[in-house]
Amino acid sequence: MQLRYGLSIQSSLIGCRNISTITAKKETMIMQKREVVVAMSGLPGNMPTKIVEHILRADKEKYPFILCPHALTGPEVTQKTVTIYRKKIKLYQPDRAEEFFDAVERFEDTRPVVIVDYTHASAIEKNVQLYCAEGIPFVMGTTGGDEKWIKKIVKETTNCAIVGPNASAQIVVFQAMMTYVATTFPDIFRGFTLEVVESHQKGKKDTSGTAKAIVKNFNAMGIPFTFDQIRKIREPNEQRAIGVPEEYLTGHAWHTYTVRAPDDSVFFQFTHNVNGRDTYALGTLDLINFLMNNIKIGKTYSVIDCAKKAQKMNTMVN
Repeated sequence: MQLRYGLSIQSSLIGCRNISTITAKKETMIMQKREVVVAMSGLPGNMPTKIVEHILRADKEKYPFILCPHALTGPEVTQKTVTIYRKKIKLYQPDRAEEFFDAVERFEDTRPVVIVDYTHASAIEKNVQLYCAEGIPFVMGTTGGDEKWIKKIVKETTNCAIVGPNASAQIVVFQAMMTYVATTFPDIFRGFTLEVVESHQKGKKDTSGTAKAIVKNFNAMGIPFTFDQIRKIREPNEQRAIGVPEEYLTGHAWHTYTVRAPDDSVFFQFTHNVNGRDTYALGTLDLINFLMNNIKIGKTYSVIDCAKKAQKMNTMVN
């Protein structure tokens, strides 16, 4: 069936205002190959801006996206528009959300639409409810959300989404590796101590979601450690001291996890450092592709789902 925003699905309904006719399987496949309108939520923030840059420069064969010239922004943003690579985008504050959705509907012209959200943890709940009420599939890249709650809302409203607070497939696979160890070898590090240091640009207020996820894994491996014990570095001078390049002080994600035996006779250290935002932006483009080609009623995907599908496709090709 065709939704308000031009996305065809073969069964059930999505909770949006205008649902039209049921489509045949062949028509659904055709729809999935059409250009996808990408609407941003969070401009003029750094991550949404970087994603827009990549959308505008992308190979249209690989990423058949059209940038919507309308975007949601935060209540504190006073500017009316933002221009990126000569592309002018009109910004709508939360109290003008209805106006935003109407503008998107006029622009999409029966093409499928997806919303990409990189906003603020405090906005996640309201935004998810908005997207689901409109029946628009979405990529939730904002950190700090309750994934169980998001899955519940997506299922109840029969929408479809992908939750990717870390869109870098390689880092997420590292997390999966640690989860495997924690599940397969519980308490393997019992008696050991843990130190976690994460450094991000000064504007990031919350503790890294990736660091929290890895801490949970170490908890399962037998090390008691709380989120409050994670050392957050946000001051540029401290970041310079640990080696963050000057040009990436305004955009980086450095993490180090140090595990020691009680007598210091055994020492493990896991480090993953990201300079810039390109890996997350390109990863988000892959998430958009994955979501719009795997629409399933009430389904919430993860970045791991996307990575597994990509690996399967690579195996088939090779």
